[in-house]
Amino acid sequence: MTNDQKVAALLIGGLIFRIIIAILLYPGFDEAYYFLYTLNLDLSYFDHPPLVALMTGFGCWLTGEVSQFTIRLGALILHTGSLFLLYLTGTRLFSPSAGIFALAIASLVPIFQIGFGVLTLPDSPLIFFWTASLYCASWEFFPNKQEKDRPKRYQPSYRLAILGLLVGLACLSKYHGFILGLGLVGFCLTRSRYRSALYSPWTLFGLGLFCLTISPILIWNSQHEWVSFRFQSRRGIPSGGYNFLDLFVTFLSGIGYLFPTLGLPLWWVSLKRFFRNILAKLPRSKFKRTGSGERGIVTGSDREIFILWVSLPLILGFTWLGGYKQILPTWATPGFWGATLLLGQAATAWKIAHPRWVRRWLWGTGITLSSLLLFALLHVTTGTLQKPSQYALFGGFVPPEDDPSIQIFDIQQLRQGFATSPVLLSALQNSSFVFTNRYYLAGQIGMALAPLAPTPMTTFDRDLRGFAFWSKPDEWIGKDALYVTNNLFVQDQKFLDRYNLYFQSIEKIGTVPIKRGGATIDTFHIYQAKNLLKPYPRPYGNK
Repeated sequence: MTNDQKVAALLIGGLIFRIIIAILLYPGFDEAYYFLYTLNLDLSYFDHPPLVALMTGFGCWLTGEVSQFTIRLGALILHTGSLFLLYLTGTRLFSPSAGIFALAIASLVPIFQIGFGVLTLPDSPLIFFWTASLYCASWEFFPNKQEKDRPKRYQPSYRLAILGLLVGLACLSKYHGFILGLGLVGFCLTRSRYRSALYSPWTLFGLGLFCLTISPILIWNSQHEWVSFRFQSRRGIPSGGYNFLDLFVTFLSGIGYLFPTLGLPLWWVSLKRFFRNILAKLPRSKFKRTGSGERGIVTGSDREIFILWVSLPLILGFTWLGGYKQILPTWATPGFWGATLLLGQAATAWKIAHPRWVRRWLWGTGITLSSLLLFALLHVTTGTLQKPSQYALFGGFVPPEDDPSIQIFDIQQLRQGFATSPVLLSALQNSSFVFTNRYYLAGQIGMALAPLAPTPMTTFDRDLRGFAFWSKPDEWIGKDALYVTNNLFVQDQKFLDRYNLYFQSIEKIGTVPIKRGGATIDTFHIYQAKNLLKPYPRPYGNK
């Protein structure tokens, strides 16, 4: 196969695999919550910048349908573009072989496949513009494919302005984009050859484009007491004492999400390149490289250092933060995404020395991962490990009440339950709003009910997220509502007792069972809440 055929096979094959998952996998908490962004379009949002709303709404607006596949259509397309840009960047920085290896590795890593390439999350547009920034920077800083052929003096160009725009779009996707910008500045600041980029007129122009691009975030936050920056800074600032056991668990969890046969090499290559380029600054007579293709005096590679500057701050920073508090698995993964370029470069050398080993490594990882992901998908959708389930293997192993996967459920069943019940449908259409007791439940309920009636969705709780800004607290005074919750919370009487203080009356009017494999795994309970007497208190937002 030619290189072009290999690239096409990886891109098309990966896209087909991800489409299958996108069609079958029920929507998760965050995805459904981001769908509600599309019903409340704004310059920005409490917990994320605005591009995730446009990406999530793309498929729904294009098809007129609201389903797990349509909300993911934008992510499927963007991730295919991200993979292609990663290949181009690897080819530009190192070689076509390194680009293809980086593409193959990134196509296999499970958290890349699912977190960036299937689920509608802010990470999908972030990674697209992150990779576009790397590709643009590779042209700007390394105009010649071979480092030995580079001109003696670096000349800043118009690409610095484009880079400012792309980094701004990354920030408009997720606040991680600011770390990308700092990494690029750090690279230029520490490499004397590229320091002139920092005071180039093109950089000044790029800074203006950057500020213009992120202006929606700035305008929205200036109107809402900078709540997004305060919320995100609280999540990222260390608190309490340091726990090395938690650090170790964070490290192992990260390797698990990357998959061990890929996660360990990513860590190894990243740290090896980091220390090798540090040693390059020490006296040349004291240190020598060893290993195939790396004999001789230690010399730093600007291309490697460039990748390290935009990758290691996230990898090391968020892993270290795990010793203070629990972190989300996607926080560090943009760093590992960039590190695939280094692993692709290393795999090119490994292939020369051990071609059969490299082939077995990638094919074995691909077959194992695909089998595990498809098996997990079968369980989530049909209950292959559930007891009872008509599709269970060996009679099943895990009862629904002990299975956390039931939290991802078929929203079509909830939608159908309302659509086929005259009582529930009439109550929905005649209510001024729908509320529940947790913001993540509100996303799934809102996504299920949105095609049936344009009834606003909110949540009555202390953790309101975006719901605190999508309505006024007193706009529903004297109005009727529906309270919808599931088995997990209906057994806790405190929620109903609390809401009784705010409504004249609350009466149960129906239930909707959720089934998997022919067995009921959860039940949604619907209450008619009459006459809101006073606003539910809000700790922030539109008070």
